[in-house]
Amino acid sequence: MNRFCVRRAGHFDQGLRRFRRDDGGGVAIVFGLSILVVMLAAGAAIDFSRWLHARDKTLDAIDAAVLAGGRVLQTGGTEAAALAAAKGYYDENVKSRLDVVSDSVSFTVRDDKKGISASGTAEIATPLLALTKLMGGEGISKLALISAAEAKFAQSQIQIGGNGGQSVEVSLILDITGSMSGTKIRDLRDAAKDLVNTVIWDDQSEYYSKVALVPYAAAVNVGSSLATTARGSIKSGTSTTPGSQKFTFTNAASRSSQKTFSVSNCATERIGSEKFTDKSPSTAKVGLNYPASSNPCPTAQLVPLTKNKTVLNAAIDAYQAAGSTAGHIGVAWGWYTLSPNWNTVFTGESAPASYSKLTEKGRKGQPLLRKIAVLMTDGEFNTAYCNGVIAKDSGDGSGSDADHINCNASNGDSTSQALKLCTAMKATGIEVYTIGFAVGNIQAAKKLMNDCATDPNKVYIADNGDQLKQAFRDIALKMSSLYLSR
Repeated sequence: MNRFCVRRAGHFDQGLRRFRRDDGGGVAIVFGLSILVVMLAAGAAIDFSRWLHARDKTLDAIDAAVLAGGRVLQTGGTEAAALAAAKGYYDENVKSRLDVVSDSVSFTVRDDKKGISASGTAEIATPLLALTKLMGGEGISKLALISAAEAKFAQSQIQIGGNGGQSVEVSLILDITGSMSGTKIRDLRDAAKDLVNTVIWDDQSEYYSKVALVPYAAAVNVGSSLATTARGSIKSGTSTTPGSQKFTFTNAASRSSQKTFSVSNCATERIGSEKFTDKSPSTAKVGLNYPASSNPCPTAQLVPLTKNKTVLNAAIDAYQAAGSTAGHIGVAWGWYTLSPNWNTVFTGESAPASYSKLTEKGRKGQPLLRKIAVLMTDGEFNTAYCNGVIAKDSGDGSGSDADHINCNASNGDSTSQALKLCTAMKATGIEVYTIGFAVGNIQAAKKLMNDCATDPNKVYIADNGDQLKQAFRDIALKMSSLYLSR
């Protein structure tokens, strides 16, 4: 090869090396820009996900708030009370929302006084989208969760007279055991009265709403008259078999130690083939109750279905906490107050309607009737019976062995009985809501609340009084004839 060709080849090699060096720098720049774009895109996706979550929470909270405020108006509350309810419900429901940079959502009573309207806006910070400024953009530091127009879009509409096209029968099965003492029983009284005042509307000319109260502790006090009907007559004197005024039995503390307890106006579980049914007491009598003085029949009595808010509120106001937890007996009597099989016992206004009304459609295309049981507890069910006395195999918290009879529970433990009753009750078409109140880490109570409820949307776990009241209010709203107008 001649020298000219060698020189040209050398120059070409040097040029190629220079090009490669220059091209490597360009690739690095392009690669760096690409990484930045990818990172910004990922950041935008994260910010969008946060925005979507907060937006959904905000819109749901607005809907719940206008319904809550509208319900106060529907039940005769003042405008100020309605607005306070709307704001309180909104504030409670946005607690789980991601932090926002601004929120001007507010509520007003509609001009026709038949509902609540929302207005305002809310915004969330978007720190990752703000970095788009590095690419020459303006940078987006925040996004609107809702526009003013969207907030105004949410309004509650009250059905005239409170009639939503169907009647409602509700049984409140309420824990008034000793563990409910102090602020807890006061919280329960407030929450239960709020539901009563919400559910029972004034105009019942076409469709009705009624509530029954079943307070339970070691048993359910059904009153002297109903006790005679449900359990049968009581013999005078003392006997070593149940059925007399006084019952002498061997206690669980010692085979040679005997106790004598007097019968009360409380009822316990029935035994035999109808133990988990709602058959009339003419077919199967309920159990007697021979309580210890340390674990007496509660003073609060069952109130059958009624639309009289004054009677219901007065009964709730008198609740006092005492005794152990025979929750299954509460479940049974909650069912009985809703069962048409008991309409020869609960008569007149208190007579439960036929189950057929649960599926029969009215002129508005929905069932003519809803039957609803609301089961509330603050702990594990621990008390079951044998021969009308607390059984020796009852759980912790059911009292001393010296006050237990020396035989095991006839139908099994309280929790398993409650679950079987819930299952049978739901099979009739009754909807079951459950509320665990301050149950903490009591897994048995949480499991029972989940298993007894009709579905997961009807289970509430309330850690404090405010949450308990909100749970009762939410259940009440689900029964109401109030709706969102769009």
